[in-house]
Amino acid sequence: MVVANATGCSSIYGGNLPTTPWSVNAQGRGPAWSNSLFEDNAEFGLGFRVAFDQRQSRAKQLLLQIRSKLPNSLVEALLRADQANEAGIHEQRQRVAVLKQVLNDQQSANDTPCATLEELRELADDLVKRSVWIVGGDGWAYDIGFGGLDHLLSTQKDVNVLVLDTEVYSNTGGQMSKATPKGAVAKFATGGKSTPKKDLGLMAMTYGHVYVASVAMGARDEHTLRAFIEAESYPGPSLILAYSHCIAHGINMARGMAHQKQAVESGRWILYRHDPRCSPPLQLDSREPQMPLEKALETEHRFRMLRYSHPKQAQRLMQEAQQELHQRWRFYQSLAQKEQR
Repeated sequence: MVVANATGCSSIYGGNLPTTPWSVNAQGRGPAWSNSLFEDNAEFGLGFRVAFDQRQSRAKQLLLQIRSKLPNSLVEALLRADQANEAGIHEQRQRVAVLKQVLNDQQSANDTPCATLEELRELADDLVKRSVWIVGGDGWAYDIGFGGLDHLLSTQKDVNVLVLDTEVYSNTGGQMSKATPKGAVAKFATGGKSTPKKDLGLMAMTYGHVYVASVAMGARDEHTLRAFIEAESYPGPSLILAYSHCIAHGINMARGMAHQKQAVESGRWILYRHDPRCSPPLQLDSREPQMPLEKALETEHRFRMLRYSHPKQAQRLMQEAQQELHQRWRFYQSLAQKEQR
């Protein structure tokens, strides 16, 4: 895995040297992580994918150029390898190890160095599939980096995007973002945000070829795991929106997972998977709202404080948010049902 990380909370705990949350396995293999500027992380990650694809294309070209010097069965296996799962990737790594040994033997047998053999040996590891993940928060994905993200999703490139949605600019002090829900108090929205949250997942689904999932680990951890596995296996752009509780919400952080569950039970956060490989593509994975929105939000200080500073405004925004929540749920429900017909 290769990770492109937008500057933010995830870069703080992702690159917290001299310690690191990233690790390697017994063979010394593990993820490569790099932090990008806040505004260009999608382009940064897309560059990874383009570069790896180019290197793999060149490696295959070299294989064909010198296939007469190599076992034909090995060349065919390397070119036609199915790397859709971990087993296939493991088998391809073993083939690459054999290829490197053959190339070393060829070089040892020749008095004159062969530039083609040298270049292929250097690019041999690029015959193994690399997983590219782009990670960032809602301030990046919904706001400042949205243009780059939209361009990325419009392509057919096999890149995965994980949005850690805290619904606020967490790393810079809690400013309102387009992901901030109606009625929440934040910097630049001290009277409660008056507009609804931007529906980034729905916008991505309209492309038709993008895998999109909305997950909340505190509500359904197995659903979160399934979404990551499906996104990784999807041969195109994937977008996972992950509800991420934050200290800026004004909650007891020890009960963060319980707040995630309440967000889903109230319908404020819908669990779904949109997989273009399936028919129908859209699958709703959470039940119809079971809890009044006001009850779910009363434990979060970002909503509760508005009742003290602007009580009438708080009541009006809460009523509007509840109505919009039901409209959004019905809309998603109708989309799933239409696709089923």
